Amino acid sequence: MSNSQVKNQSNQTIPIIMMILLFGMISFVTNLAAPMGNVLREQFDISDAMGMLGNMANFIAYAVMGIPSGILLQRVGYKKTALLAIIVGFVGVAIQYLSGHVGQDIAFVVYLAGAFVAGFSMCMLNTVVNPMLNTLGGSGNKGNQLIQVGGSFNSVMATFTPAFVGVLIGETTKANITDVFPVMYIAMGVFAVVFFVLWAVNIPEPHAEKLSEPLGQLMSGALKFRHFVLGAIAIFVYVGVEVGTPGILNLWLSAGPVGKTTAGFVAGTYWFLMLIGRLVGASIGNKVSSKSMLTATSFVGLILTALAIFSPDSSLISLPVLQNSDAGALSFGFAEVPIYAMYLVLVGLCTSIMWGGIFNLAVEGLGKYLAAASGLFMVLVCGGGILPWIQAQVADAAGYSVSYWVIFAGLAYLLFYALIGSKNVNKDIKVD
Repeated sequence: MSNSQVKNQSNQTIPIIMMILLFGMISFVTNLAAPMGNVLREQFDISDAMGMLGNMANFIAYAVMGIPSGILLQRVGYKKTALLAIIVGFVGVAIQYLSGHVGQDIAFVVYLAGAFVAGFSMCMLNTVVNPMLNTLGGSGNKGNQLIQVGGSFNSVMATFTPAFVGVLIGETTKANITDVFPVMYIAMGVFAVVFFVLWAVNIPEPHAEKLSEPLGQLMSGALKFRHFVLGAIAIFVYVGVEVGTPGILNLWLSAGPVGKTTAGFVAGTYWFLMLIGRLVGASIGNKVSSKSMLTATSFVGLILTALAIFSPDSSLISLPVLQNSDAGALSFGFAEVPIYAMYLVLVGLCTSIMWGGIFNLAVEGLGKYLAAASGLFMVLVCGGGILPWIQAQVADAAGYSVSYWVIFAGLAYLLFYALIGSKNVNKDIKVD
């Protein structure tokens, strides 16, 4: 290896670490919204559906910013888009922080505004980190490996966030936004450090292809493919299922006998199993088709959700989770929780590999419409805010167990898409 190659690899190490940190921050900030529902519900004495509005605001931002993010990427490049996204993310978390210092009459609205702004940042970062890591790794297998590392760190942060919030708010009868300030300090600090490091270093720009046709025309072309349209709906449904399953479980357990701290750790275990599932999925991805993986995971998810719905609250089981000891130290042990919690936590193994499978099936055969299709996919990530809010409405009206019929219906649609809807029936459309 030449001196220039060694120097080049050394120059890329810091940007790679920064991109992996941003991958984690996407999950850290996004998954802060769901456990915050517990805080909002108690501080403002609101319903579960109202408590999930922060989560909804975060994801609705994707519907607003999905396509503009792609256009911004084309015009200013990846580094500048990432820097702008970091600034927006810092501002979004700072606004949420300010909600703990304003009057009670406007604190809730200020928090929602902060969650919405933070959602803009998460959407922008999502358009940057995957291709940037791929390029920093030199594309090919090494680039894919870096993306997998970033995805794994994303899952680690998703595991950490609800558990950390659970520790901070403890078992107090009246949680407050100020209890979660340490999380916001961490988020703002990481955003600030990453911004200055990225601003100071040189990183390569992934090649942005110039569009040969207007973006609107390319989007219209993508929408002519039935399997893509049904796949876009599947992404909307999938993100809703992925977020709603642990989000409502956290509220369900918090309202029950296990308390808020244990509820946070149980919800964190769901995200930990998603990490395990992603690692397994990456190892078998070259041997098992996307259709087979999506079929199997959606079917098993249906079974687990049905078992959770029909399990009596009185049936308890010891579930291995992280715990907070009386001395304040974290340890790994068994917590006695209702058996429905175990079934819903196991759904994390199923949802872990669905995104890749749905995306691969939906864009197959799209050719020149692929980039535009990817932008539409980012818009439909807003399902992560809308479906959990609908589920929370059902929970308020009919109870938590009944609300999981929303998850069941979502998984049933994903099974339909895997078996029937993913077939490309529009092969006569010219794609080159």
